[in-house]
Amino acid sequence: MLKRILVAAAAACTLSAASAQEFPSRPVRIVVPWPPSGNVDITARTLAPTYGEALGQPVIVENRAGAGGTIGTAAVVKSPADGYTLLLGSSGTVTSGPAVYKNLAYDPLKDLVPIGPIQSVPIVLTAAPKTPVSSFREYFELARSRPGVLTIASAGIGSSNHLAIELFMRQATLQLVHVPYKGSGPAISDLLGSQVESMMDQLTASLGHIREGRIKALAISSPKRSPLLPDVPTLDELGVKGYEASTFTGIFAPSGVAQSVQQKLSAALRKAMSNESVRSRYAAMGVEVMDMTQAEFAAYVRADYEKWLRVAREGNIVAE
Repeated sequence: MLKRILVAAAAACTLSAASAQEFPSRPVRIVVPWPPSGNVDITARTLAPTYGEALGQPVIVENRAGAGGTIGTAAVVKSPADGYTLLLGSSGTVTSGPAVYKNLAYDPLKDLVPIGPIQSVPIVLTAAPKTPVSSFREYFELARSRPGVLTIASAGIGSSNHLAIELFMRQATLQLVHVPYKGSGPAISDLLGSQVESMMDQLTASLGHIREGRIKALAISSPKRSPLLPDVPTLDELGVKGYEASTFTGIFAPSGVAQSVQQKLSAALRKAMSNESVRSRYAAMGVEVMDMTQAEFAAYVRADYEKWLRVAREGNIVAE
């Protein structure tokens, strides 16, 4: 009996190794847990053809939207850990979102394996047309002179923008009035009309209005200035030392995927991301390509999650 068990175990290991060695032998699916035509969806569809070429199999994009991206993410977590079902993960589903959600159906650090990054988007601090400031220094002084009065908008309670605002207030020692909206669109609309005095939002959502002079860009949240707004300083260089808040997207797999399969997925992703056509399309979208190894990306994801979890707990921020 023992001999049979050992033979069966050896056969299973041999079969598993052979499957990993042959990977991929059929199309690979990337689940986008958001509706079509959004930033995350466009990111996936820009990548898919070149990623498929690098893997030697077609890469199919599938949208499974709902519940703030958690439905599609949970579906990937529950899928077979064979490398054929991947997640186009983002801050909202992997780090900042899970940091604020109650009763989440998955643990982003335990249930998902980071394969590699795609792109990041900094957050920009902007002022409304009628807000009497033209620089961050003026904004800072105005906020200091009116503690608990100056308003700042976000895309909603528990959004990445909201967490960025909480971190900003803490590190800059400012008291602002957070005004949450149901999405970035309504918030920007009120900012344009000066119904709210300032806002923190993804650069991609605000860039057009900034370039057309309809709102004023005061500072950027990334460690370095954005090439899209080279004249706008970072919060770090303006004195809010160490401040960094960006959203990101990347490829994730369910935990348990064989190491050899992870390596193939990661190597193919890096090859696809080195394609100049892909990089140019991302640049045109207003996002910044992330260049990291799989290990570096895994460390980045863990640090980002832990940072936002700490901000959420200290600020008592909870999203249902």
